[in-house]
Amino acid sequence: MATTDAPLRWGILATGGIASAFTAELKKMPDAEVAAVASRSTDRAKLFADRFDIPQAYGSWADMAADDSLDVVYVAAPHSAHRAAAGLCLQAGRAVLCEKSFTLNAAEAAELIALARTHDSFLMEAMWMYCNPLIRRLAALVHDGAIGEVRTIHADFGLQGPFAAAHRLRDPAQGGGALLDLGVYPVSFAHLLLGEPGIVQATALLSQEGVDLNTGMLLGWPDRGALATLTCSVTAGTPVTASVTGTKGRIDVPYGFFYPERFTLHRNGHAPQEVVAAPDAPHDSLRHEAAEVMRCLRAGEKESPLVPLDGSLAVMRTLDAVRDRIGVRYPDEP
Repeated sequence: MATTDAPLRWGILATGGIASAFTAELKKMPDAEVAAVASRSTDRAKLFADRFDIPQAYGSWADMAADDSLDVVYVAAPHSAHRAAAGLCLQAGRAVLCEKSFTLNAAEAAELIALARTHDSFLMEAMWMYCNPLIRRLAALVHDGAIGEVRTIHADFGLQGPFAAAHRLRDPAQGGGALLDLGVYPVSFAHLLLGEPGIVQATALLSQEGVDLNTGMLLGWPDRGALATLTCSVTAGTPVTASVTGTKGRIDVPYGFFYPERFTLHRNGHAPQEVVAAPDAPHDSLRHEAAEVMRCLRAGEKESPLVPLDGSLAVMRTLDAVRDRIGVRYPDEP
């Protein structure tokens, strides 16, 4: 169990955009210390360290994984590297927060979860949406029956593009495509409210490289009479909204549904109710996510109840099913 009186020491694995955003948020938290950064390039690690005033820069992932002074490592590498990077850290006894999508596929996710449990190490997918207070409030309302039995969920996430063929979003070797980078949010939103679907249907526009550019999903829960229509795209800027409708009402979430500042609750026979974030709550859910990791570590918990490992594995099974329907396979996959 981590000590409660000293800041927890973080290592940052990879130096891309999401690593920069997460590190910037950690630097605002008095109970967190960014102690090290690792890249497969010493020069990139040093540049990142200089930018964020990080004392230690490693030119290899393994070297940072072996640093016993670190309490937790944040893995911000591309999807295709999550299994290798997080695995190195778990085998070295480090706690790990691993970016989403959790891995490239469900088999890799199961391997990471088994490693964490074998080494008695903390592991969590960086599904920051699940740590957002308003998303937690929304889920509680749905699960408590505020809108009755759920019948439909709609959610979308699309970026305008276009992205060049060399961009990571179109690179099969990096797990490119709309689904794993953007579609994971709508899929995780549906999982949060209804669990793993029994039916998965999908269609997509694929790139010349063989990754999905524009994907539509229909998920079904026959035992509950519910369905979800979800889309993701790297060819069009979509509204990035979500709604969930039940037998007694509806909840609408505006732009940026996975880090909302407000949502509207419509209940049959009642005036619409706007639910807003606390005035002092950080809008960026990355800090909520980091706070949950540190709470777990201080409490000696090996996984977060907000982002349970079995839930992350279930989401990966759904993403695998979608890829199976649309015909996307990544290098070295069976």
